[in-house]
Amino acid sequence: MNGRLADAMRSRYGMLLLALIILALLSAVAILLRPLTPIDETRYVGVAWEMWLRGDFLLPIKNGAPYSHKPPLMIWLFQAGWAAFGVSEWWPRLVAPLVSAANLLLTMGLARRLWPGRSDIAGPAVLILCSCLLWTFFSTAAMFDIIVAFFALLGMYGTLLAAEGKSLRGFACLSVAIGLGVLTKGPVILLLVLPVALLAPWWTRQRRWGRWYGGILLAVLCGAAIALAWAVPAGMAGGEEYRKAIFFGQTANRMVESFAHKRPPWWYLPLLPAMLFPWLLWTGLWRALGNFMRHELDRGGRFCLAWTLPVLLAFSLISGKQPHYLIPLFPAFALFAARALADEQRVRGLWLPLLAALLAGIASLLMTTGVLATPWEIAGPPDIWPGVLLIAAALGIYLLGRRLDKPLATLALFGAIVSALVQFALIAPLYPAYDVRGMAEAIHQAQAAGHPVAHLGDYNDQFHFAGRLTAPLTLVDDDVALKAWLREHPDGDVVIYTKDMKRLTGVKAIAAQRYLSGGVALLDAPAALVWLASANK
Repeated sequence: MNGRLADAMRSRYGMLLLALIILALLSAVAILLRPLTPIDETRYVGVAWEMWLRGDFLLPIKNGAPYSHKPPLMIWLFQAGWAAFGVSEWWPRLVAPLVSAANLLLTMGLARRLWPGRSDIAGPAVLILCSCLLWTFFSTAAMFDIIVAFFALLGMYGTLLAAEGKSLRGFACLSVAIGLGVLTKGPVILLLVLPVALLAPWWTRQRRWGRWYGGILLAVLCGAAIALAWAVPAGMAGGEEYRKAIFFGQTANRMVESFAHKRPPWWYLPLLPAMLFPWLLWTGLWRALGNFMRHELDRGGRFCLAWTLPVLLAFSLISGKQPHYLIPLFPAFALFAARALADEQRVRGLWLPLLAALLAGIASLLMTTGVLATPWEIAGPPDIWPGVLLIAAALGIYLLGRRLDKPLATLALFGAIVSALVQFALIAPLYPAYDVRGMAEAIHQAQAAGHPVAHLGDYNDQFHFAGRLTAPLTLVDDDVALKAWLREHPDGDVVIYTKDMKRLTGVKAIAAQRYLSGGVALLDAPAALVWLASANK
């Protein structure tokens, strides 16, 4: 018995090591082979840069004005690394991978608390989590979702501690998770952590419910106090409009009648197999889940469902939807799936995820040859080798996995390979349209030469960090306002966008490049007037 237990322990930590290696390799792929991506990553790093320049760590700043759309915790993490290592691009891109590694450790800790007598769940859970397709992408992105997932996990850990009788530690942990979660992405953390706490009568045998719900209320109030310790002085510094935005506007707009990303209630469901690839396409996992749910669920299983289902329903009903909003639920899926697989002696059925990867590889080859059109407007076809390697990987994993009783490590490696090859396939055609450094440097040089620089239309700070800009751009809303600005600033330059680069033909641009699905150019005043005249014909 002791020997088997030692083997299981070694297997658990071996799986954690493999998960961390997968995370490290995918982080290297992302950092080395793609730029900070507009408009989100470049905006958040740009806000951090402007705060750094001002030496103001209280008020987020975008293009010289208070930025109310997100709280500052991730920005503070960027600045902490800059204070330690100097200003660089690589540090903000390492924050999410480091937090993702911490998420793996917290997921392992949760597995051990949910199923204290089972040493065969924690390792598979971290392998499943680290190799889910959407998780791999956002674990290497300078965005908020992996950090929010960390605080959701911390809140779950605190809830479990409290349910086990460690009330002071547990509710203190929940308070910190709520407070810092609010400082990461706003009150959405309450939606992520409170349902499982409120549904405790279903998943735990705790009996003193008055004390339990009183502890939850106290944790929420303490978490609110943590968030208000920043929000109150920031609101005073930012002015009335900023105060209204951070206290009332942002969350209500996004959660109830979102001004962007409006989708139907069922929108997430058809995306789940892709987001959780390869695991949700594994027919062996379907059978394991069916067997597990046919019996009475244990405490851990009920905990995971109380964590997942109310939040998924709420996100489905909210009008604004994006795939990465579900990232904080991925650890619950990984834990539930690992628990179901733990009761199975033999799990097969790899054919569906491998077939999906095989078809994706064939589609990539057909795009390379021009038989299929690329799904993006301005890019050329992908290189041939990612499609070839994807086909080879699918065939190789099939031959290897069919010999194993429970091919967890094999499937996790396959998920990582698919994630890396998808990025490789997209990098070559899309890189020039997402790398803003050339245009940002041109704007920097114009400002250094003393030219005022205007920006036509909405600006998302995409050039500020890449160009290390030290002054805001003047925003002009439309062509009429731009003409008036050009008359007042004959020595000025302006950043303009076009849906078709051909519209810049005959216009002498200071700099021009592809940008997202169109193009961007920096024009001096005479060239800008020529461009405006041609655009209005």
